[in-house]
Amino acid sequence: MKEVKLEVVKRGLIIVDMVNGFVKEGALADPTIKEIIDENVRLAKEFMESEDPVMAFRDAHTAESTEFDSFPPHCLEGSAESELIDELKELGDYIKVINKNSTSGMFAPGFVDYINSMGKLSEVVITGCCTDICIINLAIPLKNFFNQANKAIEVIVPENAVATYHIDDVHDRDQYTDMSFKLMAQAGIKLVKQYGGKK
Repeated sequence: MKEVKLEVVKRGLIIVDMVNGFVKEGALADPTIKEIIDENVRLAKEFMESEDPVMAFRDAHTAESTEFDSFPPHCLEGSAESELIDELKELGDYIKVINKNSTSGMFAPGFVDYINSMGKLSEVVITGCCTDICIINLAIPLKNFFNQANKAIEVIVPENAVATYHIDDVHDRDQYTDMSFKLMAQAGIKLVKQYGGKK
């Protein structure tokens, strides 16, 4: 596989938190998130085949993470929960992995520099989980970042490649998903049923 030439690519894929701790095990795992594994893998392969960058955020919290004031302890750095799911790890080291210690990958060390290195970027596709937490907390700040610099870069969220969890009487999956889609659309995020993958 050829090395990605970031200075010439026009699109990039960002996979958010498709880790064991949200998909397969742990306090915040939800089995229904498994339903988007195949679509995330399909998109990763498609971007790889066209030699476009694929990046994956991975929750990797410190034991002192202040996020645990809001959520149960999860995805500790170096734990099995923090690892990408096997279906993505099997794609090899083409995927650039960036650890994050908050719900917004926007502030993860190295992310902004990575995005800025793509001089001809015209669209970013964001997939993964959770729609109403880490997806929206990346998509809207990233769109704002591009707007601040007057960069006409589209941020795209395929609805069939994102998911969130469900807890009866506490966190209704459909309600929170619908709310998230409305807020992202209002902020200028392009929502599509499925990403077609044309360059």
